[in-house]
Formats: sequence, C-alpha cells, structure tokens
Amino acid sequence: MSPVLAGVLQVLALVVALGLAYRPLGDHMARVYTSPRHLRVEKWIYKAIGADPNTQMRWPAYLRGVLAFSAVSVLFLYLLQRIQGSLPGSLGFSSIDPDQAFNTAASFVANTNWQSYYGEQAMGHVVQTGGLAVQNFVSAAVGIAVAVALVRGFAATRSGELGNFWADLVRGTVRILLPISVIGALVLVACGAIQNFSGIHEVGQFTGGAQQWNGGAVASQEVIKELGTNGGGYFNANSAHPFENPNGLSNLFEVFLILVIPFALTRTFGRMAGSLKQGYAILATMGVIWLGFTALMMWTEFAHHGPAFDIAGGAMEGKENRFGVGGSSLFAVATTLTSTGAVNSFHSSYTGLGGGITMLGMQLGEIAPGGTGSGLYGMLIMAVIAVFIAGLMVGRTPEYLGKKIGTREIKLAACYILVTPALVLCFTAVAMALPTPGNSMTNSGAHGFSEILYAYTSGANNNGSAFAGLNADTQWFNTTIGLAMLLGRFLPMVFVLALAGSLAGQRPVPATAGTLGTHKPLFSGLLVATIMIIAGLTYFPALALGPLAEGLAS
Repeated sequence: MSPVLAGVLQVLALVVALGLAYRPLGDHMARVYTSPRHLRVEKWIYKAIGADPNTQMRWPAYLRGVLAFSAVSVLFLYLLQRIQGSLPGSLGFSSIDPDQAFNTAASFVANTNWQSYYGEQAMGHVVQTGGLAVQNFVSAAVGIAVAVALVRGFAATRSGELGNFWADLVRGTVRILLPISVIGALVLVACGAIQNFSGIHEVGQFTGGAQQWNGGAVASQEVIKELGTNGGGYFNANSAHPFENPNGLSNLFEVFLILVIPFALTRTFGRMAGSLKQGYAILATMGVIWLGFTALMMWTEFAHHGPAFDIAGGAMEGKENRFGVGGSSLFAVATTLTSTGAVNSFHSSYTGLGGGITMLGMQLGEIAPGGTGSGLYGMLIMAVIAVFIAGLMVGRTPEYLGKKIGTREIKLAACYILVTPALVLCFTAVAMALPTPGNSMTNSGAHGFSEILYAYTSGANNNGSAFAGLNADTQWFNTTIGLAMLLGRFLPMVFVLALAGSLAGQRPVPATAGTLGTHKPLFSGLLVATIMIIAGLTYFPALALGPLAEGLAS
C-alpha cells in the first residue's frame, strides 16, 4: 500500500468514527447540561465547595465563578510545583523554579499545556497526577461550561440567566470527561501505553552511558490530554514517545479523542438552541476547514523534492516511522486546529508551507473544530460577525437565532477577535526587537522568526504545541508566554459571557421573509470566507516574513 493511500484511508476511517459518535455524544452532552437532576456524587461535591447548583447566574456572576476557580487553580498548581522536592513520589526531582512554576501553572489552568521543561526529568508522580492531570479535566470542563453559557444566551428569553457555573463545571467533569477517559485509558493500555507508578530505570548501555526512563500513569493522562484538548505530554517527546503513543492504531485513536467532543458539541448546540439544522451548519463550516487543511498538509508533506524524498515516501524528517507522513500530517492538523497542542512529530521539521499550515490553523482562532468548548464559542462569535457582514450587504438589521445583533453585541464580538492577534503580534514584535530573546532561537532568518511567532501564537491561542528549536526555558519566555496564555484564555471569556448576557436579556424576534437563513449552505460558505479573510488580513504580513518566505525559497 502506498503511503498516500494509507494516509487517505486513515482520514476516511476517522471521519466514519467521528460520524458514529456524533449523534449519541452530542445528545448526551445536551442532556447533561439541561437535566434538573443532580447525581449523588455531584451533591457531595457541591456540599464540599459550598455551592448551590440550582441558583441561576447572570453573566457577571458566572464570570466571577470562572475567574475565581481559575485563580485558585493557578495558585494551587504553582505551590504544588514549588514544594515538589518535599513531596513523596517526587522521584528525587527538586522543586520547580518560580518562573517555570508560574508558566506551567498558567499553562495547564488555561488549557494550553505549553511545556518549557522535560516532563520525565522535572515532574514527579504527585505533580503529574495530582496537579497536571487534574487541571486537564477541570480546564476542559471550564471551556465547555462557557460555551454552554453562550448557547443558553441565544436560547433564553429576556431572563438574562446563563445557568450555574459550578453545576456546569462539575457535570462536565463527572458525566462527560471522566467516563470517556476511563474507557479511553483502557484502550490505550491495550494498544501498549504504560500505566504505573514505577521509579526511574536505567535502560541499556548507549554511547555516553545508560539511558534513564521513568514510568507513570501515562495512559490515563494521555487520554484526557487529548480528549480535553490539553496537549501536555508526560514525556518531552509528547505523543511521539512510544510510551504515550505506541503504534498507528493508538495514533488514530488519539486523533479521534482530540476531535470528538468539539465536533459533537455542534449537535449539543443544535439541541439546546432548538434547531438541529443550526448545529449542522456550524458542523459543516468546521468540517470544510478541517478537511481542507488536512488535504493541504498531506499534499505539502507528500510532495517529492528529490531522490531522498522519493525513497522515504515524503518529507520524513522529524516524523516517526511508525506513523509516517499521513499519520503525522493528520495529527498535526488536528492538534493545531484545536487547542490541543500535542505532537507526534516536530513541526519545525515540516516543509516551509507545512509549518505555515500549522501556524495558520491556530491563527484562525482554533475553531475548526477548536478546543473543548472554546471551539464552539469561538465559531459562534465568528457566526455573529458573518451575520453582521451579511446585514450590511443587504441593508437589514442582522439577526442570529432570533436575536438582534446590535451595537453592543458587535462590539463585544469585535473585541473577542482582536484580543488574541494583539497578544501574538505585540509579544512577537517585542521579542524580535530586544537583543536577549533572539538568543533562544536555534535557527536564523525566516525559520528563526517562525520559532518565535509560533511560540506566541501557540501560547495566546491556548494551543501549547512548540515549533521545536526555540529554547523557551528562560525568564523572558516563561513570563511573557505565561501572560499570553492567561490573557488569551480569560479575556476572550469575558467578552463571550458579556455577549451571552446581552443576548439572554433580549426577546426573540420572529423570522420573516427577509431573515438570513443561517442553517443553509450559503451561510456556511459565508462563514468560511469570513474566517479566512479575518485571519488572512490579520496575520498575512507576519506569515510572509516566516513560513511563506521559507516555503517560497525552498
């Protein structure tokens, strides 16, 4: 079988698997967030944290819950790393330095999981399982909760109420993420991923001495790393490490985990909004972009540029033989079009245009299908922008799902789409202008610029993957990328929840003959064009200095 055919068959198998999971998972999540029942274990949690799950919240109260919970999480994870040297199960590792502890705490709480350290040489079992893995669950649940709050804003009628943050957080963790993770961990163990609490072992004798490997609860952390679109690996090689991702089957399963909740949330949106067709329109938009990026990535990486590429079957530098070009390209697109950031190959070694595709995937806002929750609310913000543009073209007050998109709504949507590009471009410009940050670049010229542009793109978009080659374990990068991750995660949430509150306070307007059909293919096409134009106008100059310049020169 040719490598190209193998790659195509993997895409088809993935599409079938996602299609089979779409309806049951989407409907289940809709029931989770609309059910009046509370499970017994959930009642225990509410009692422990002193929350009343039946209290309805307006957007300021909901936002306070999000920010308060996240602030406490950052502080807890920071302190846990700072005292690691005194904890049992630390494997002899010392406490984490302050700047790196801040960066890691901000990273995992912001659902970014950017890592400026070697996982197997820095974090013991307690920090890995009691700190990082816990944040993999709850940070993903926070993202879904904010998305659900926005959907309720569209569905509400002059109530201004968005639900209860604490109930949404607990339900998302207990009823969605935990059950799937248990099953997924068993699948990964069956595929060959490790799951233990062993210490450090010396393995074999190599040039320069023996190699040391440590075990860990890898399979259980791997599954929520992908399912929650987190991305932080137990080992420095991330999903390229055979302990995390042993073979082609586990690789395809991990890509499935990355995509299944973000895609299924479109059906949840349709159910809660009272129109499945609206969910299908959002799904179609996400699917078109994802398939287009996957096809383009495979084309760039399979393209032959000489005898060496012909023999290898494509650009194999930085890729694992057990995955090949097809499995690596599929994983790279999935992880950068979502906020996952896991890698099974090194994006710095991709072709110039291939590296640019991974960057552009993040710069779209990671909305195709995006992160757990963040992809849906990001796409709904873009839908609001698209409806506004359509209204301008026909001279009609824009409406979406029966709610008028007025001055307040469009200002909030505009602020949302401006925050992340401002963080990426400003931090990149400052890093390139100062003399010290440039010393962290392994490469010079266009590729070196791409290393820094990628780092801030990944951080501000809460992706977490690295271009490889950049030494980010410095005070400058630990601090600035940490700030980019926190601001890139929580500032947009402020605008999302404010928009949700504004929509929830409106009375729905009836559809008329002049109402734009936002459930039709025409709107999906307009939405795709809006996304590509906004990202292109924002980032094209920076991309022209980095991956485009490198790709055209090769």
